[in-house]
Amino acid sequence: MINNIEKNVGPLKDIIVADFSQLAQGPWATQMLGDMGADIIKIEPETGDWMRHYSYGNLYPEGESISFLSFNRNKRSIALNLKDPKGNKVAIDIIAKSDILVENFRPGVMDRLGLGYDDMIKINPKLVYCSSSGYGSSGPYLHRPGQDLLAQSISGTAALNGLKGQMPMATAVGQADLLTSLFINQSVLAAIYSREKTGKGQKIEANLLNSVVGFHVQEITAYLHSGSNPERSESGIPNPWLGAPYGLYHTKDGYIAIGMNSVQKLAQIVGLPQYDSKEFTSNNIIESRDEIRFAFDVVFQMKKTDEWLEILMKEDIWCSQVNTFEEMVKDSQINHNEMIIEIDHPVLGKVKTTGFPVWFSETPQKIYKPAPLLNGNAKEILKEICCYSDHIIDTFIKEENQK
Repeated sequence: MINNIEKNVGPLKDIIVADFSQLAQGPWATQMLGDMGADIIKIEPETGDWMRHYSYGNLYPEGESISFLSFNRNKRSIALNLKDPKGNKVAIDIIAKSDILVENFRPGVMDRLGLGYDDMIKINPKLVYCSSSGYGSSGPYLHRPGQDLLAQSISGTAALNGLKGQMPMATAVGQADLLTSLFINQSVLAAIYSREKTGKGQKIEANLLNSVVGFHVQEITAYLHSGSNPERSESGIPNPWLGAPYGLYHTKDGYIAIGMNSVQKLAQIVGLPQYDSKEFTSNNIIESRDEIRFAFDVVFQMKKTDEWLEILMKEDIWCSQVNTFEEMVKDSQINHNEMIIEIDHPVLGKVKTTGFPVWFSETPQKIYKPAPLLNGNAKEILKEICCYSDHIIDTFIKEENQK
């Protein structure tokens, strides 16, 4: 476990991010920037980020949303009414000092607030301005609500999952949201690199639909080449484009995952003579994949998972255990990689969460701050970023508290 509210030494030290985003795709992107050392100024409505009032599993320890805690560490919070001239002015002053702005309001909202790209680039020509939406800033879906499940469904992602003849199935993790976070992250950093060369900022647009379509490059390209929809397996092979023996199998005490391996070789090892011939040398048999998978599933149930792993790994078979969350957090490699960490939180005490997935040799990533309390950093943000006097700060805070 890591417990490290430490001095900022990350590779993005001195980068300031004006974070207007809520929910998941924007906040996870800015959290990753914060993990790499950027100063994330989370500008929230006075009622707080939408995710403060929603949580996976309705989990609110000490009143704090688990979902908000998941996406908002390494940030400072200031609550502003962007429709009020005073709050709007504070937001502009923060943007003027920022290197990156990230927002995921519906298209047009920031423009109506006077905080759109065309206005902000005039006061900060080096600003990298990133807008994220459901479907893009124009087009026939402009006014549709954009959300992860909807993007997965429109993109064809749900149609890839599930069993033959049954309902399509969306992924449990918010795939469209989190993929968009990654695309935001790499794009704003590329724009920062470009700014170092040109001295100019620019606008970036990301959206959920493009992200999830782009992620399925192999599946979509295969369809475009074949001209027909992929057909899902009735036996539970996870990908409709793949054949036997790929998939998950029952064991005596759980499950085992079998990757792309020669059906013949696997049959030799586990004892299925009917598939021990040159006819089954492929590692991707489509035509009889369900029949093959059902046969292997019966055999794998004869031993425990660990017994099969010991046998199969000696033969260089691609395989693994299938962890529950309880097993995953105890997994030796997960702990070696420090992917489960512990952070000090002012209300909750110790908060366990996931670590940062990338390692830097010279500028190590750190967890400097837990997810902020709403408006908990207003005074320091107004002083450090906006350069307001103590009198102006005290007056502003007093007026806000009287509302």
